[in-house]
Amino acid sequence: MYYRLLILATLLLLIGCQNDNCDLPSEISNVSVDVKIERLEKPFFKADSKEDISHFLNNNPLFADKFLQLAQYPSDTVLVNSLYGLATNNELRNLAGEAEQKFENMDKEEQQLETAFKVVKYHYPDFNVPEVKTFVSGLSQDLLVSDSLWVFGVDFFIGKEASYRPDAYEYILRRYERPNMVPTAMLLLSNRFNKTNFLERSLLAEMVSAGKSYYFAQAVMPCTPDSLIIGYSSKEIEGVYYNEDKIWAHFLEKSLLYEKAPFLLQKYMGERPNTPEIDATAPGRIGVWVGWQIVKAYMNRHPEVTLPQLMAETDFQKIFDQSKYRPQKR
Repeated sequence: MYYRLLILATLLLLIGCQNDNCDLPSEISNVSVDVKIERLEKPFFKADSKEDISHFLNNNPLFADKFLQLAQYPSDTVLVNSLYGLATNNELRNLAGEAEQKFENMDKEEQQLETAFKVVKYHYPDFNVPEVKTFVSGLSQDLLVSDSLWVFGVDFFIGKEASYRPDAYEYILRRYERPNMVPTAMLLLSNRFNKTNFLERSLLAEMVSAGKSYYFAQAVMPCTPDSLIIGYSSKEIEGVYYNEDKIWAHFLEKSLLYEKAPFLLQKYMGERPNTPEIDATAPGRIGVWVGWQIVKAYMNRHPEVTLPQLMAETDFQKIFDQSKYRPQKR
């Protein structure tokens, strides 16, 4: 068995390391951003007529355009009729009530977004802070992250107590919890800045590319535990750190790094409940996690490299070689 019982000292070390360097340096904390989450589900579910729905759309044109995709409808009337059916659906109204109870206060999410946007704007001065809204769509869309508008589908993130939950496997469903909501959005945001060489499709290239995205998410959310960034359970994150050398040995011994077979890439990068090729207790997406550790090692060795420089680097081999990634044996 690769995965062994962890000693208390190791657990304490891991927990402590996740909180290091949590505070923002003054040059970033002084960046001015204004974040206010607007709860659009509240006026929406108060609608009692189609006129109310029309008024809702007129008051929220950006939301109607980007989230509801108004332009795809043959006429505004078609969308109004559809939304009126949703707004007056008793089951959906009950779900909206559950979302309201769960997310009664979103000060924490506003603070998380403010911190993240400060970091992003410091590194990318042209970044414009988007409008941020919430909505209950009946589990039709969980997140929208665009240049000008972010929407959190809070009905996806109510948790186990919700009357209705997303149609997903349990190992995916557990990431649809409130603490995972903002970190997931930051991973989506990373795609805007993460440059890759699309002609190179080896496993190592995919690992490093994914690792850059997770490094970005952690950089803009420095107080967030690794488990929430990647969506592993506490037990899983403890296990992968403790057995990092054995996980890495698997990739080397099987000569996997430069494999390009899509099926093989899916095994190590895609959604799976576990990675039995390594061990029955090894979580899925293990290649993503290893890629993240490679990028961390690279950035630790090269503190002169800025976040934008990392995200713009398309040479995965350079990052890997200069990381000198070699996990210590335990």
